[in-house]
Amino acid sequence: MDINKPNIEIPKFNLNEELFRKYFRVLKLARTPTKEEFTKISLIAAIGVVIIGIIGFIIYELFLFMP
Repeated sequence: MDINKPNIEIPKFNLNEELFRKYFRVLKLARTPTKEEFTKISLIAAIGVVIIGIIGFIIYELFLFMP
């Protein structure tokens, strides 16, 4: 009773080549943001940093007053 090994073929393409194609496609679609888009993104990011800072400060103050 012979058991045949499955015939598994390794793909002929290079994985790095496929990744570079995907990255290049994204770069072709990318564009620089307008001044309005940039200011909105920076404002939202700054608000997020401030909120995280406030939460961290509140937690820090709570741990100072806890015995």
